[in-house]
Amino acid sequence: MVTPTPSSTPSPPEAIQSFAGVGYYFDLADLHPGERVVDLGSGSGMDSFIAAHKVGPGGQVTGIDMTDAQLTKAERLRHASALETVRFLKGYIDATGFPSESFDAVISNGVINLSPDKAAVFREAARLLRPGGRVAIADIVTDVRLPETVTCNATLWAACIGGAMQRDQYVEAIEQAGFIVTAMKANHEYRFLSKSAQSASRAYGVRSMSLLAIKN
Repeated sequence: MVTPTPSSTPSPPEAIQSFAGVGYYFDLADLHPGERVVDLGSGSGMDSFIAAHKVGPGGQVTGIDMTDAQLTKAERLRHASALETVRFLKGYIDATGFPSESFDAVISNGVINLSPDKAAVFREAARLLRPGGRVAIADIVTDVRLPETVTCNATLWAACIGGAMQRDQYVEAIEQAGFIVTAMKANHEYRFLSKSAQSASRAYGVRSMSLLAIKN
């Protein structure tokens, strides 16, 4: 997979090399100094490091991931970069365990499509946000609902296709969680590399999308 990235980034090079996101959404997120941000599915930490740069020394960024290897790498990179405003914790994106209304923004990149219960992830995001808080996401969606031949294909799940949700249903699930979707954009530079992923992309309109939604 090839993902568009900003021309310059405060993330450590090793985090960039292992980045597995699907798009760019920081223009939509519009993070401000002093804000509290949670990164759902933070991986090796690239987006968390970018967010930390934007919220500055008065802010805080929390990366959540369920994979020990990713957390170990992210924490090592954080320590090497001496970023005291970032922390990485083990957890699940649909049940983080954090107090309600404890963040200003939720970010996530190419992870929610892997969750079997996306509605639960959006409800958790709403719970974590203060009133008026926002969620900024890059994720994979489809034009039409995927058949079982795709959703039951482990290779296509790993390629962020098998778990992708139809775009209108994705937006509806966000709105039902208590958000107002205010911006959406296609990430045209994103490409699938494997032949099976490319075939599924052409057949079902699988694509990368970035989205901004505000909590009611």
